[in-house]
Amino acid sequence: MKRNLVQVDAVMVLILVLLVVQIWLFSATLDSYLAGHRTVALPAAIVSLLLFGACGGLLGFLKRGSDRQD
Repeated sequence: MKRNLVQVDAVMVLILVLLVVQIWLFSATLDSYLAGHRTVALPAAIVSLLLFGACGGLLGFLKRGSDRQD
């Protein structure tokens, strides 16, 4: 049981870090876009989607782990 809680805590921390990076990426991209650098929007959107997918993968990892415990 304790090992399961450690996994949940670790995944929560990783998701939090990824979300902070995603917010920073959005802020930096918006600043650059408003400064007239239009070419950064597409690569930033792609990286943001990858970060979103990583968060989804981590949540899927937790879901699979909880299914095996039941």
